[in-house]
Amino acid sequence: MTRALTLTPLPAIPEVRPGDDLAALVQRGLDAAGLTLRDHDILVLAQKVVSKAEGRFARLEDVTPSERARELARRTHKDPRLVELILRESREVLRAVPGVLIVEHRLGFVCANAGIDRSNVPPQAEPGQWVLLLPVDPDASAARLRAALEAASGARLGVLIIDSHGRAWRLGTVGMTIGLSGLPALVDLRGRADRHGYVLRVTQVAVADELAAAASLMMGQAAEGTPIVHVRGFPYPLAEGRLADLLRPRERDLFR
Repeated sequence: MTRALTLTPLPAIPEVRPGDDLAALVQRGLDAAGLTLRDHDILVLAQKVVSKAEGRFARLEDVTPSERARELARRTHKDPRLVELILRESREVLRAVPGVLIVEHRLGFVCANAGIDRSNVPPQAEPGQWVLLLPVDPDASAARLRAALEAASGARLGVLIIDSHGRAWRLGTVGMTIGLSGLPALVDLRGRADRHGYVLRVTQVAVADELAAAASLMMGQAAEGTPIVHVRGFPYPLAEGRLADLLRPRERDLFR
């Protein structure tokens, strides 16, 4: 049977500000797209709208860099105030060379600059002085939004929060999951047979990241203004997943 996966960027999403009701903004976009939530639907949100709603802005002028931040700033040619924020959001610095500061984020994944971003951040009358941090707990953010949407719609839903990350072994960024609720992060195919009867031994599919990449393609990366995507036709049963399910244990990490 042919399966169809439909991704629809939601229109009419305004610039998100601290304290905004994300569930109300999602509903506004659904109404504009002519969509009604059904069981098994998924909403994918760009990290920035979640961070903005949660007030995760930082003003560089208010940051006093430590000596370690100043030293790393000299090595990376970065603003020492930005480096200080990166250190506060990180567990460990893994690589620091000109133009590159790779860290293990406090949430457990490896990324550049602890996910701190200046693009598409309102200037607040001080261009270049404000940056945006990742949500404090993206899984919890996804769970809160899911609960609100399910209460309003009566449908069984999933919510995914995504960000754009680079990869150690390829060029370019792709959408990746940083928080989720109501859908699996991984689907374990070990023990299943392929079409020729071979039993799979190691295959686990990062379905949340696959969906994150597809939704990111629909959102765009610049001035598109479509940070929320509605998904219908996800080809796996909904289940309770979490970001930690996707993180490779340190003892099995071959890339550090």
